[in-house]
Amino acid sequence: MLNILAGQLAPTTPNTILVDYLVVAGGGGGAGSDGSDDSGGGGGAGGYRFSAAAVTVNKSSNLTVTIGAGGAGGTIASRSGTQGVNSVFDTITSAGGGFGGHNDGGDGGSGGGTPYSAAGGQFPGDGNTPSTVPSQGNNGGAGGAANRSGGSGGGGGASAVGSDGSSGNGGNGGAGSSISITGSSLTYAGGGGGGGTTGGTGGSGGGGNGGTSPTSGSINLGGGGGGVKGVGNGASGGSGVVVLRWLTADGSITVGAGFSADATGTDGSYSYKRFTAGTGNVSFA
Repeated sequence: MLNILAGQLAPTTPNTILVDYLVVAGGGGGAGSDGSDDSGGGGGAGGYRFSAAAVTVNKSSNLTVTIGAGGAGGTIASRSGTQGVNSVFDTITSAGGGFGGHNDGGDGGSGGGTPYSAAGGQFPGDGNTPSTVPSQGNNGGAGGAANRSGGSGGGGGASAVGSDGSSGNGGNGGAGSSISITGSSLTYAGGGGGGGTTGGTGGSGGGGNGGTSPTSGSINLGGGGGGVKGVGNGASGGSGVVVLRWLTADGSITVGAGFSADATGTDGSYSYKRFTAGTGNVSFA
């Protein structure tokens, strides 16, 4: 649109831009074991928030982006894993995944799993902390039996709860959610599998498998780490990711210092930027 100012034609420049976002937090670490628990719970997936109903942001404003790291796996000494770290885009925060516990599982974007409950009263972690609408994730699974042969529960995922363990078997991590904000479909935020003689399978989207050699959640997918069987360390959660998308014709992005980001990509009429580590500011022009 054109305005007539002081007898001249001057372009009107919009000062806002519509931005789609995917914000996935770091997954929680799976639990280790000193042998008294026998098997550790799987870590919960990092919180998952996505919107294709673009949010309006002001051009030239500095907008914070933070990519949450995955939580560390529990050790023989600590047993419980650690919480994943929050990821942020401006006012949008996704909560880090809950840790796999040797008692209660940790609360988080998705909750962590627990080991067997010999004394009872051990509860898997709750998903969606802090509470948002829609939900960021789901609860973890419970330990499978009141004795040392019981498998531990799997961590929650973005689209499903973690499975409970059964006698000797670890519970599976909850499934993640698939999205194609970059043009290619990827599945994010799967829960970590619980430890057991037969380890639980990690949820789709980077969740680590549990067992005697648990695996970590994949980087930049926000999956929970696997819990261990026997004496050993749990696996770490996967780091999160932030992806922003906007109509190419509406503007361009400037990335400040402090974090890692892929080159700007295009998908049809859209441009997108994928942020993979660190924290810093971005702006649009």
